[in-house]
Amino acid sequence: MKDFDLDDLRELMRISAGVDEEIDIEGDIVDTTFTDMNYDSLAVLELASRIERDWGVAVPDEVATDLRTPREVLDYVNRKAGVN
Repeated sequence: MKDFDLDDLRELMRISAGVDEEIDIEGDIVDTTFTDMNYDSLAVLELASRIERDWGVAVPDEVATDLRTPREVLDYVNRKAGVN
């Protein structure tokens, strides 16, 4: 499996909950909290569901609610996939 990278995550973010037009997700967002990007807990759970469906990495709800930034999501998915 290839690395789950920021571009992959951006695409899933667009699909799962849309993107607030005021937030530039093409910029450096790895340490921006989902809250600051106007992603609520339901949007993060949808993102977790898409990761499981598209990448085969389970992200249980209790884990998803603890993932606060894109960096945390990338680290979790790649660690669980055995990439890192």
